[in-house]
Amino acid sequence: MESRARLLGHPVHQMLVVFPLGLLGASVAFDLIALGAGRSLMAVVAQYLILAGIVGGLMAAPFGTVDWLAIPAGTRAKSVGALHAGGNLVVLALFAASAWLRHDEPASPSVLALGLSFGGAALSLVTAWLGGELVDRLGVGVSEGAHLDAPSSLHHRDARAEP
Repeated sequence: MESRARLLGHPVHQMLVVFPLGLLGASVAFDLIALGAGRSLMAVVAQYLILAGIVGGLMAAPFGTVDWLAIPAGTRAKSVGALHAGGNLVVLALFAASAWLRHDEPASPSVLALGLSFGGAALSLVTAWLGGELVDRLGVGVSEGAHLDAPSSLHHRDARAEP
């Protein structure tokens, strides 16, 4: 099932999700560095990464919604997509709560702020797997006729056509 929201022949949602995944995951890494090395500047960096990751997630979500709405009702893909989307909303909420708790003292986040971030990161691994299930197993966002010798999407040739 091809994506409904595409740019240069590729699904926009799949292009954008790498940013919140990377930014939010990196925030946890910087928090761990701050905790392990006692470097408060790393916790401040984590705060900025969280804020950027939330913005990235909010940018990716509408494109995923467009694609999800096009999935036929009653299919496994529709329910997996709903779990993926709902889980990602929870991920963004956990990180947003963490950012809010850090606001006054970003160099010294509370245990609760760290726990929310770490919980959000753990849940994001599950939702990323669900996204992979949608694409790799259920074919959501995959060009019809995709194959190992398909022409570039920039050539404006149908992937189903023979070379």
